[in-house]
Amino acid sequence: MVEKIEAIIFDLGGVFIHIDYLATIKAFEKIGFTDAALLYSQGEQAELFQQYEIGTISTAHFINKLLPHSTKVISPNQVVQAWNAMIGEFEQNSIDVLKQLQGKVRIFMLSNTNELHLDLVLREWHKVESKPMDFYFEKVHVSHEFGMRKPHPETFLSVCNQHNLIPEKTLFIDDSIQHIEGAQKAGLQTVHLTSICDLPDVISTLHL
Repeated sequence: MVEKIEAIIFDLGGVFIHIDYLATIKAFEKIGFTDAALLYSQGEQAELFQQYEIGTISTAHFINKLLPHSTKVISPNQVVQAWNAMIGEFEQNSIDVLKQLQGKVRIFMLSNTNELHLDLVLREWHKVESKPMDFYFEKVHVSHEFGMRKPHPETFLSVCNQHNLIPEKTLFIDDSIQHIEGAQKAGLQTVHLTSICDLPDVISTLHL
């Protein structure tokens, strides 16, 4: 790290909460989707999912567009359950990191997520933490409300501009290498988190 870190922007999935993309693919296959792996994967998303993630289509529209992909007669609720199958539990050690950082550095979240996932994520959060999620962050930026998504460099620059952050003094932590690369193009310092369990060790080495 070259510059002293004045702010940290955290990802959500794979950093604070366990995510299993394969679980959603398997869940869609179970309800009759023969092309589930093509419809959704971590690295390459179909246009429908991108639109949903930046909030240009509604949840109802998203579900209705998915229903015809099944070879079975299924309900909207089954689509929701399959879509949410990837959302796991929060990693308590990661939440403890947030508590340790309070007052030491400016903290933000930037997550590619959507209305359905965020609703479930917040429910999972309240199972392990009494204070609301946004208590620990100066601002939580979620793509479906923000209207922008990672890994586009302009997304990171927009966050920096909104909060008067200097990219070179801002650290971005994410589990997806394509997002890390986008942040690097925007001039941020980065840490590619290869395991959710590594976050406490990563934070302990920072020059804050």
